[in-house]
Amino acid sequence: MKTIFEKSNNTEGISLTDENEHLEFLEGAELRKDAIGLPQLGELEVMRHYKELSDKNFCIEKGFYPLGSCTMKYNPKVNELLASLEGFVNLHPNSPDEYSQGALKLMYNLQEALKTITGMDAITLQPAAGAHGELTGMMIIKKYFESINDNRKKVLIPDSAHGTNPASAHMCGFEIVPVKSNDSGQVDIEHLKSLLDSDVAAIMMTNPNTLGLFEENVLEISKIMHENGSLLYYDGANFNAIMGYTNPKLMGFDVVHINLHKTFATPHGGGGPGAGPVGVVEKLKEFLPVPVIEFDGDIYRRNYNLKNSIGSVKAFFGNFGVLVRAYAYILMMGKNLKEATENAVLNANYIKEKLKKYYDLPYDVPCMHEFVLTGERQKEKGVSTLNIAKRLMDGNAHPPTVYFPLIVHEAIMIEPTESETKEKLDEFIETMIQIAHEAETDPQKVISAPHTTPVKRVDETLAARHPDLTFKE
Repeated sequence: MKTIFEKSNNTEGISLTDENEHLEFLEGAELRKDAIGLPQLGELEVMRHYKELSDKNFCIEKGFYPLGSCTMKYNPKVNELLASLEGFVNLHPNSPDEYSQGALKLMYNLQEALKTITGMDAITLQPAAGAHGELTGMMIIKKYFESINDNRKKVLIPDSAHGTNPASAHMCGFEIVPVKSNDSGQVDIEHLKSLLDSDVAAIMMTNPNTLGLFEENVLEISKIMHENGSLLYYDGANFNAIMGYTNPKLMGFDVVHINLHKTFATPHGGGGPGAGPVGVVEKLKEFLPVPVIEFDGDIYRRNYNLKNSIGSVKAFFGNFGVLVRAYAYILMMGKNLKEATENAVLNANYIKEKLKKYYDLPYDVPCMHEFVLTGERQKEKGVSTLNIAKRLMDGNAHPPTVYFPLIVHEAIMIEPTESETKEKLDEFIETMIQIAHEAETDPQKVISAPHTTPVKRVDETLAARHPDLTFKE
């Protein structure tokens, strides 16, 4: 495909009716003497160019997107329609509360819904994404211990936790202490006990963990931590696996973030947008960021007066358009939110059982909404997990997450979500089986993949560290 510079045909894309240019108000030094060097095309040709570019991009509307730990489910288009309503789009963020009642009511109702879903006693909608929610939660935990004059310095993080947990805790000044997994892929209780002392502020857990396995000893872990005076943080990245069946409060967690852009079907990817609301138990509600949305029976308002608040973590309403989409999804699903979990777990187990004969399965037990294969068998033939992912691009599927979690070598992390039909799952299964067969009979075909994409084999490290974003003739 040609670049837009190569398509330039000296057409004037803009025609001004006023032929007289009055530039006397500009100093001569400010006026450009040479041509600007931008491509010259008509408006229609410009639109066609960017439409052609967009068609080359892979998205959930184009094919299967089993990106583990990311929950790339379908985003219902009715949510987009509601988020584009004039009253939401044109509401100025500095409008006083009395002129913002519709938006504040929506946010308050979303808070109440999320309190029911998570079991938490209070919610903030401010955080802009999952990792931002983690940071907010850890700031709350830090301030809580400061308020009781208990200067705890350590945070325990299982080696099967979500990848951003260590960074979020470290940014709050905590020392990171890893907790090993046992042979079942779950937190090693004895190792956890050996790490506990009066300096441990909290443990950050993802449940189910990044292996797609439910932490069966979570209640025991909660008891151990609370007896030590420590708190429990729940990373909600995998909330799509438990929604409607249990919640973080029942498991004994004190702080939780949930990804609206995962579980509640709002768009994400490419760096945003997102939203990562944080929920807390009663004793931590006074530490929430301000403002909090309240309703006195007459008017919805923003309350900025929390004695021990950590302060604002996001301007104005947070990512309000994302909040509208999530609220629409919750209302649309209603009591059927539980069915989303059921189908997500069913889909993951279906694919796992179909593929375990062709790829090694490090934990051959029922999984939750995702599971991890390993390409160790294929690696022995010279075909790496990255090669497998590249070859998948020749089929109608986005590559799954690879090389994560780190505790599984040559990891292939697959999350089908509840959006997909059995026919689409079967198509993906057949492609994966075909790749496994090619690794045995024609490994070079996999190693040199992809073959059908607009851009062929690239050096990801070089592309990320030294991107070339300029056009040279």
